[in-house]
Amino acid sequence: MTLTPTRASDVRVRRLTTTLYGYSFLEEFVLLYPVYALLFSDTGLSVWQISSLFALWSVTGVLLEVPSGAWADTVSRRLLLWLGPLLTAAGFALWVLLPSYGAFALGFVLWGAGGALGSGALEALVYDELERLDAAGSYARIMGRARAAGLVAVMAAMGLAGPVLAWGGHAAVGAASVLVCLLAAATAFRFPEHRTPADGHGSWTGTLSAGFAEARADRSVRGALLLVAAVSAVWGALDEYTPLLVRDTGVADGTVPYLLLLIWAGATAGSLLAGEGERLGRRGLAALLAGAGLALVLGAADGTPWGLVLVALAFGGFQAATVLADARLQRRIDDSGRATLTSVAGLGTELATVGAFGAYALIASGHAHSTAFAVLAVPYLVTAGLLLAGSATPRA
Repeated sequence: MTLTPTRASDVRVRRLTTTLYGYSFLEEFVLLYPVYALLFSDTGLSVWQISSLFALWSVTGVLLEVPSGAWADTVSRRLLLWLGPLLTAAGFALWVLLPSYGAFALGFVLWGAGGALGSGALEALVYDELERLDAAGSYARIMGRARAAGLVAVMAAMGLAGPVLAWGGHAAVGAASVLVCLLAAATAFRFPEHRTPADGHGSWTGTLSAGFAEARADRSVRGALLLVAAVSAVWGALDEYTPLLVRDTGVADGTVPYLLLLIWAGATAGSLLAGEGERLGRRGLAALLAGAGLALVLGAADGTPWGLVLVALAFGGFQAATVLADARLQRRIDDSGRATLTSVAGLGTELATVGAFGAYALIASGHAHSTAFAVLAVPYLVTAGLLLAGSATPRA
């Protein structure tokens, strides 16, 4: 039986999306995530040493974010998606085989490098393949589902980490995490890729220069880059403080994880609904950001567990807006520099997130966590106002 062109295209889209969802799930289904701080503490590391490891991880990502994007536009993007999980697996293996500060530091460098290799490359590969199949209009819906698969994986890892740790200790949790990374690397080979390195600019430095030149020349590209950072950074930072916000509602510590699952469920729903937001346009995106910002203010200020329902709705809105901002960027950039500029957006997000961490520490040092959450909702209201005013360059 011969497939019609339309049906053949549908089959190829299905293969791409199935691979993407599996890869996104496996990337986040890491049982070490909820317990690696315990491993560091059990090894005898001080709080200062643990904090320095987190800082090293962040610095590695910042330094490699843009160069890795340019590399993805120069060589095979599928190759980088395969190599990234292997570096992460090597880092996790070091942690459990040679638990020490030096091994942890090297592991974080490998993990940061692995994450940087996939940042930009994944979005660029998926968008280009969808565009080739005349399905680029489905990008936001597909990436929203991929993000949802990752969030579900995080929740599943949170649920399984405790029993596995109790059964086999850190060695069992580490072995499971290495295995998942290897499965993610194997899954990367299923990604279709019809772009060749010759489609780029000859070298990664040439690609990097061309990407920045495009951003300088096109105001809409600059606006889309800034919008990604404005939408993604603050709520990504606030996510790290949600346990403290939940505990301040007066619930017992044992109840905190269940209420955190509520917030994660809200973000997952936002991912799944992101595709519907493609029809919102600029005014609709502004309304989404404003609504989510107000929900965060009201939910945080409520001070009771019921207020966390509004926080979950806010995180769902921010997650959907993050996917839509990414889709907006992908539509505005040239194919040959897609991964480069996506990584530039990632770098902007990382730097803005660091700023959000600093602002949170400044506010929360003298006020309740609910106050810090409410104040940090203001940038979303500002961004919404700029979008409504028709500004092409919303600022974080």
